[in-house]
Amino acid sequence: MNESEELAPAVRSILRAAEARGDPREGDLSVEARSLPDALARAESEGRVPVIAEVKPTSPTTDGTREADPVELAERMVEGGAAALSVLTEPDHFGGSPENLRRVREAVDVPVLRKDFVLDESQLDAVAADAVLLIARFVGDDLPELVEAAERRGFQPLVEVHDRSELREALDAGAEILGVNNRDLARLEVDLETFEAVAPHAPDEVTLVAESGISSPEDARRMREAGADGLLVGSAIMAGDVTENTRRLTHA
Repeated sequence: MNESEELAPAVRSILRAAEARGDPREGDLSVEARSLPDALARAESEGRVPVIAEVKPTSPTTDGTREADPVELAERMVEGGAAALSVLTEPDHFGGSPENLRRVREAVDVPVLRKDFVLDESQLDAVAADAVLLIARFVGDDLPELVEAAERRGFQPLVEVHDRSELREALDAGAEILGVNNRDLARLEVDLETFEAVAPHAPDEVTLVAESGISSPEDARRMREAGADGLLVGSAIMAGDVTENTRRLTHA
């Protein structure tokens, strides 16, 4: 990451924690992944909006903590029509853990994305998942090596970008699943126009996921019309009845 880039204090704190954290390792993983692109396409073919619902106990941008069992939440999200799940494994700012992901993945039959702040190859081995998040801005020049390392283990890397420059970097690194985050990392503000500005420049063959700020059926339809193959939704689902919140978006 370019240290001169402006980041919100909360984001800097997350990165410092990620750099210092010694993730428990299972050894060099070999994963038989459930296909995230196939799951999103299957949801669409069945008449559902392809939603990746996120099990997120808390975050720096939300108030309070959701104490419910992660497995119960995950099962209720799938009941509501989620095509896939995202599980936070970052412990210090999001209340997640590798154990939460492990339990969720054993309990459901949809793909599960590991949502964390992976900065080096060794952190990939913390827990098996179907997909793993890599944030282009945070890993910088290491992105091609991390994409390759993730794929070597069997993970499907979802590379997160915020602008056209990062999009080009992700494509050059071989990314086939791209997430466009609508949240600005300097002010933590959300603007759905971010996805709308980046999406037209992504090639048709990649799987494109809109992230952050999707809180209503109208938002879901807007992102789909802009080219999203899938929607990653956390706070809007976690706040309240997760089954009904998921169903409201998957049937937008």
